[in-house]
Amino acid sequence: MKKVSILSIQMGYGGIEKSIVSLANILCEKYKVEIACTYRMYDDPVFDLDERVTVKYLIENRKPNRREFYYYLKKKRFIKAFKEGLKGIKTLYLKRKTMIDYIKSTDSKVIISTRDIYNRWLGDFAKPKVKKIGWEHNHHHNNKLYALNVIRSSKKLDYLVLVSKDLTRFYKREMRNYKCKCICIPNVIEKMPGRLAKLEEKRLISVGRLSKEKGYLDLLKIYSQVIKKYPDWKLDIVGDGAERERLEKFIEKNNLGKYVTLHGFRNRDYIDKLFKESSIYLMTSHTESFGIVLIEAMSHGVPCIAFSSAEGAKEIIKSGKNGYLIKNRNHNAMVKKITDLIKNEDMRREIGVAARKSVKQYTTETVENKWYRLIEKK
Repeated sequence: MKKVSILSIQMGYGGIEKSIVSLANILCEKYKVEIACTYRMYDDPVFDLDERVTVKYLIENRKPNRREFYYYLKKKRFIKAFKEGLKGIKTLYLKRKTMIDYIKSTDSKVIISTRDIYNRWLGDFAKPKVKKIGWEHNHHHNNKLYALNVIRSSKKLDYLVLVSKDLTRFYKREMRNYKCKCICIPNVIEKMPGRLAKLEEKRLISVGRLSKEKGYLDLLKIYSQVIKKYPDWKLDIVGDGAERERLEKFIEKNNLGKYVTLHGFRNRDYIDKLFKESSIYLMTSHTESFGIVLIEAMSHGVPCIAFSSAEGAKEIIKSGKNGYLIKNRNHNAMVKKITDLIKNEDMRREIGVAARKSVKQYTTETVENKWYRLIEKK
C-alpha cells in the first residue's frame, strides 16, 4: 500500500488542521497515511481522526513560546525575556531539524506540505522520486510579500494545490515559469445531513476560531443592533481562541449575556445539532481563503450572510441566490439583510434550499476523486 505523509505544524483547533484531518480521513481509504506533526499541543488531535491514520509528533516536550517572550518583554522583565528568547531559538532549530530529518528519512511516496516553510524544506530535501505537493489554504489578501513567499517556497514542488478557483488563477499566472503545476481542489464537507434545518427557531449562528481576522467583535456590534428590534432572536458563537476574553468583556459591557452564548470549541455532532436548530448563519471574517463552515451551514439548508471581504465566501455564495454577500463590511447593510431574513421565513427557506443544492460539489465523493487522481498521476 502506497504511503502518503502530510506535514503539519500541530493538530489543534485551526481551519488548516481541520482540513488536514478531513484529507487524512479520505486518503486512508486507499493509502497508508501518516501526519508528521511538529508540536504536540494537545494529548490527541482535536478533530475526529480515523484510527487508521498515524500521527508522528516530531517534538514532544517543547512548544512555541512567542507569547511568553513578548509578555516578559512588555513587562520589562528582561532576564526572563532573554531566557524565553534562547528557548525560542532552540525550539525553532528543532522545528527545522526534525522536519528536515523526517522528509529525508520517510518512506512515503507522496508528501503533502501545509505551510510555506515546509514547502521549502520539502522541495530541498525530499528523495528524488517522491511526489512533492504543497497545499495552500490562506488567501494572500493582496499581500504581495505573502504571495511571493508562497511562490518562492513552492517552486521546487511538483504541484501546488489551491482551495479556490480565484487562488488557482492567481498562482498559475504568477508561477507560469516554474515546473510546479497549480491545481484547484476545494475543501471537503465530510457528510451531507439527511434533512434540512426547519428554519423555525429564532437563532443565529457563527462558527470559527475566535481570532481578530474572523471579525467576531464586528458580529457582536451588528447583533446588538438586530436585537433592538428582535430581542427574542439569540446568537450562538462556536469556537475558541485568543479573542474570547475580549468578546466576553464586550458582551458584559453591553448587557448581551442573556442573548449570546459562547459555546467554546465543540465537536462535529454538537455543531450539527446547533445548525439544525438555527435559522441564519453569519460570517463577519475580514479574510477567508475558503470558508468550510459556510458549506457546512449550507449543507443543512441554513441561509448564510457574509461580508465580501471573506474572499472564499465569494466563491461559495452567489449573492441573492444561495446566500448573501455584504460589500465594504457595511454594518448597516448586514443588519438590514439579517432583519429581512428574520421577517421572511419563506425567503429563508428558498435561500436555504438553493444553498443545499449548491454545496454538492464539495462532497467527499467529488473531492476525494480529485486527490486520488493527483496522487496517482505519473
